[in-house]
Amino acid sequence: MAEKADTPSTGANGGDNRPRLALHVPEPKYRPGDAVDFSDIDIGQPGDLPRPDEATHPDQMKDFAYGLVRVLGDDDKAHGPWDPKLDPETLRTMLGHMALVRAFDERMFRGQRQGKTSFYMKCTGEEATSVAASMALASDDMVFPSYRQQGVLIARGYPLIEMINQIYSNKGDKLKGRQLPIMYSSREHSFFSISGNLATQTPQAVGWAMASAIKGDSRIAATWVGEGSTAEGDFHSACTFATVYNAPVILNVINNQWAISSFSGFAGAERTTFAARALGYGLAGLRVDGNDALACFAAQQWAANRARANKGPTLIEYFTYRAEGHSTSDDPSGYRSAQEREEWPLGDPVMRLKKHLIAIGEWDEDRQQKMDLDAAELVKKTTKEAEKNGILGHGLHHPFHTMFEDVFEELPWHLEEQAEQATRERKIKWPDSHPKDGAGK
Repeated sequence: MAEKADTPSTGANGGDNRPRLALHVPEPKYRPGDAVDFSDIDIGQPGDLPRPDEATHPDQMKDFAYGLVRVLGDDDKAHGPWDPKLDPETLRTMLGHMALVRAFDERMFRGQRQGKTSFYMKCTGEEATSVAASMALASDDMVFPSYRQQGVLIARGYPLIEMINQIYSNKGDKLKGRQLPIMYSSREHSFFSISGNLATQTPQAVGWAMASAIKGDSRIAATWVGEGSTAEGDFHSACTFATVYNAPVILNVINNQWAISSFSGFAGAERTTFAARALGYGLAGLRVDGNDALACFAAQQWAANRARANKGPTLIEYFTYRAEGHSTSDDPSGYRSAQEREEWPLGDPVMRLKKHLIAIGEWDEDRQQKMDLDAAELVKKTTKEAEKNGILGHGLHHPFHTMFEDVFEELPWHLEEQAEQATRERKIKWPDSHPKDGAGK
């Protein structure tokens, strides 16, 4: 008779002397009411990292995925090889765009609280990651944004009134009320439609860049995604395709520490940096001070030059902080310490750029005050003009029938029947709800 082989027990205890397993659940260091200390974050010094040749092979760039590209120092001066050496007028233009973004955010946030729109998302503290970065691109490079890149549109000169019309979903909205507020789109400004399905823009950007290369075009693509969205499968598919086909694309990851109420650890930040994701794919990776406008510009310019030279894609992690709530639907006081914003070691991007211009003798507090006032007045004036097209709940929308249009060249018979039925039932149920100026039917 054969001996019975020893087999380990599969029970919870069962006499098995192997160590019990334990599941790790990431937990942020600070919760509401906690004192905050960010001294453990190694931000390095401006000028610590060299500026590699734009053709450098990714396997030589490990230090850039774990370090931090910085330019502005505590003395408000520019330091090191990453200094893009921008002229004062360009710096003032950059500061003006950032000031306008901040004024726009403030007005639109108040508009939501006043019931004029259903939703809004501010980018306070992250302005440099969109404004400065986009200024390093050509105006016809295609951008595939996430929902906090209003600075790209403002830097590219998109009319504020068109942005506000879209936010209000009124009769002036070029997207005809079909998009959630703040999900803009502008072919003329090479600004791809924002999608609420997170990370979908990353493979789209890579695909567009591949098509540009196939056609022998000169335009590159750049996309923005939050660090939480890097956990989505679409992001990893994008990295694979970008590397395999050497797509001329820049993958910008905005690590603002929080994905709604989930801190960055749930996307993997406890184990490594987001820029280090690039190493496993064979991508060039840079980790950048996202609150340093000069560093943001320099990193984006480096990656753009690399892409145009057919040297491959780049993944850039912008290390920043979301100073306010995720959106108007969010209250950050319920999940993080109120001290975090003040204790964040990399400061405020608008203040840092302003101080830099003052330090080099090209700006002063009086001109800053006037810039802020002019920006606020411009946004206020434009908002009043947009409100003439309607606000939330007013009925001044596009004609009801347009909800069935713009998909087919000729509306199929069954959709035409549905449109007629829907219009008929709407008139019966709400006979007094139709605009009198031709904006609806």
